[in-house]
Amino acid sequence: MPPAIAFTVENGLQAEQDLLASICAGDAEFGLLFWQPSDRALVMPRRLSRLPGFELACEVSAANGWPVLLRETGGEPVPQSGATVNIALVYAPPRSEGDHGRIETAYRRLCDPICQLLDELGGVASLGEVEGAFCDGRFNVNLDGRKMVGTAQRWRQSKGGQRPVGLVHGALLLEDEREGMVAAVNRFNEACGLDQRVRAESHIALHEKYPAPHALERLETLYQDLLDRL
Repeated sequence: MPPAIAFTVENGLQAEQDLLASICAGDAEFGLLFWQPSDRALVMPRRLSRLPGFELACEVSAANGWPVLLRETGGEPVPQSGATVNIALVYAPPRSEGDHGRIETAYRRLCDPICQLLDELGGVASLGEVEGAFCDGRFNVNLDGRKMVGTAQRWRQSKGGQRPVGLVHGALLLEDEREGMVAAVNRFNEACGLDQRVRAESHIALHEKYPAPHALERLETLYQDLLDRL
């Protein structure tokens, strides 16, 4: 069975929160979820809902096939569709690590297996910002200098407040829907009065460069290996 579960975007985001709550409750030491949207949505941080143009921008976006959903993590609008595979890594860091560098270490744990996969396929993997990318960030995973994966994370305390538990999320562009996704982001930003504009050529989908039919299975193995070593 392929590792990615089909969810509506709304249900996929909820499944991530449910997994975080489960690990916080002590039901397991860690969790790993791959999910692929069965519909489309433009997902953005809750803070944008306070902007004066937000309601109008939501109407414009929905009328063009991209309803707006809010998420708990920060950043900027991110398009989600069947072209995307989401990776949610949930874990409590070993007590020996302490709190210093916890955020960066979590991003490395999410990004390193993806970079290893790209290296195995023969691509040039890197981390960092890409001009013109939507929801750009220091821990984008890039393929040949173009953004392929966007990342975010959220932390909560475990039951009883004994240790922090992190949800580290990656949205991997698997299939090429770059033009439609960029149009959706730019349409929303324009209607909402936001200055940012993004470009299709700043992104790349894995399957544009490599067919890699077993990429998700390989990634699942790499993450399991990483979690087994914690």
